Amino acid sequence: MDLRFLIIAPLFVLLAGFAAANPAVQPATDPELRRLLTEAIESSESFNDRFDAEVWLFDMSSRMQRYVPDKGFRLELLKNIHREASRVDLPPELVIAVIEIESSFDTFAISKSGAQGLMQVMPFWLDEIGHPEDNLVDMNTNLRMGCTILKYYMDMEKNNLRGALARYNGSYGDIKHTYSNKVLDALRIRWHQR
Repeated sequence: MDLRFLIIAPLFVLLAGFAAANPAVQPATDPELRRLLTEAIESSESFNDRFDAEVWLFDMSSRMQRYVPDKGFRLELLKNIHREASRVDLPPELVIAVIEIESSFDTFAISKSGAQGLMQVMPFWLDEIGHPEDNLVDMNTNLRMGCTILKYYMDMEKNNLRGALARYNGSYGDIKHTYSNKVLDALRIRWHQR
């Protein structure tokens, strides 16, 4: 872990708490975060406009900080989520909500059923597509496959979000929509677009 992070993180927590209690007072922008945001913006293929990229990345990075403390990884993750979600025409915020519920942003997560990575993709998909050597804990592979699968279910369900999420999770037929509601609550409470 970067020693600078261990020194700066408590300051950020303190500043974030102060800013939340005093919305009129904004803390000074962290130069490292600004640099990382700029790099993410300039290297992102999924944003049409630099300003939109900066606003979205800063907003989502701020919200995701409590789940993913490492700024560099957080921005890389957000950039890749945005790219893969945009590639298949899914809202990136929905993908973030799915990741929160599926893996709590743990790239190495493995479920009891064997699903792997951020979006908890089942390994049998690698054989199905003829890529058994691919690694599902690799962020890019996992996001590409997870977003593609979710979009497939969205199309299958004619954009019925509850149905698509239930199919994604393997809980289709759950009349309480437990999984779907968890994702939709996370989307509404933490990841909605402002």
